[in-house]
Amino acid sequence: MSKHSESPALEAPALEVRGLVKDFHSGGLFSRATVRALGGVDLSIGRGEIVALVGESGSGKSTLARCIARLEKPTSGQILLDGTDVLKRDRFQASREYRAQVQMVFQDPFGSLNPVHRIEHFLTRSLTLHGNAGTPDQLRTRLDGLMTTVGLTPDMLNSYPHELSGGQRQRVAIARALAVEPEVILADEPTSMLDVSVRIGILNLLRGLRDGKGISMLYITHDLASARYLADRIAVMFAGELVEEGESLDLLANPAHPYTRLLVSAVPDPARTGSYDPSERAALRAAVMEPASCAYDGDPQQRCSSAEPVRHQVGDPANRHWVRCHLYRPPAAAASHALATDPLEEMVSA
Repeated sequence: MSKHSESPALEAPALEVRGLVKDFHSGGLFSRATVRALGGVDLSIGRGEIVALVGESGSGKSTLARCIARLEKPTSGQILLDGTDVLKRDRFQASREYRAQVQMVFQDPFGSLNPVHRIEHFLTRSLTLHGNAGTPDQLRTRLDGLMTTVGLTPDMLNSYPHELSGGQRQRVAIARALAVEPEVILADEPTSMLDVSVRIGILNLLRGLRDGKGISMLYITHDLASARYLADRIAVMFAGELVEEGESLDLLANPAHPYTRLLVSAVPDPARTGSYDPSERAALRAAVMEPASCAYDGDPQQRCSSAEPVRHQVGDPANRHWVRCHLYRPPAAAASHALATDPLEEMVSA
């Protein structure tokens, strides 16, 4: 069961992604290369649930968010909002309706706000485009209410972006997203460009919006500590695919996939036993990050190179913790081998 909500898994998800593929093409007219950024991603976000998407730079996190926000066109797959595949709807009409339900908060709060306009302009434009402005008196009331909701004072409506701090600008970006009363917010590393002292305020604001308004969120981050603090579930992305997912506390306490263990082991922890060995860490990272094949390619017990890994349940089923790795598929001759072996020890000793 989620630590923040009653039972999101029992309800139909607010947003669901099925088999989402995104290819980018490069090269000239006679030389065209294809790079697969997303390789069949399946992800669901329950109503009133925050899902954290973690992984290193280049793993495909922001590409997934941009596809969900319809800023990028997926190569194939489905994006279901309230059970309806939005990719099959009329593009122009669906775009306006979809953006009223799914909003995105970008990483750079200054880059997402035009410096020549006052804060009032950004919020008024969002309200007007989606038919929520009302009369002049109603508009003023809604503007003041949005500012108050995100922890700012209404007098800041007359300010320009450069007159606000980074945290205040990010709050304005969140207020602009809230102006259309969305069901889902895609927060693409909303705290990474902020001072450490103001990050907790933004995280608490996002949590308050989930608790107070029931807004579902996809929270993209490099910071496992903030993911643990904010999210109900954590999904780990590696090379354009999800390799592990589970309740946030359980996943970070019991990481199963070698890549997830690599991410968790990189977090400073005074209580961790053993010394830090740079050469061992470099070898381990190279093995896990090798894009050509699985790090266990050639192991006849696991057959990593002969089949695509599927999801395997790990730990308590109540935690909805699964991993895509052949280490958790017991061989027919020895069903306990995969679970009894420590993946990191095998990789380092190989």
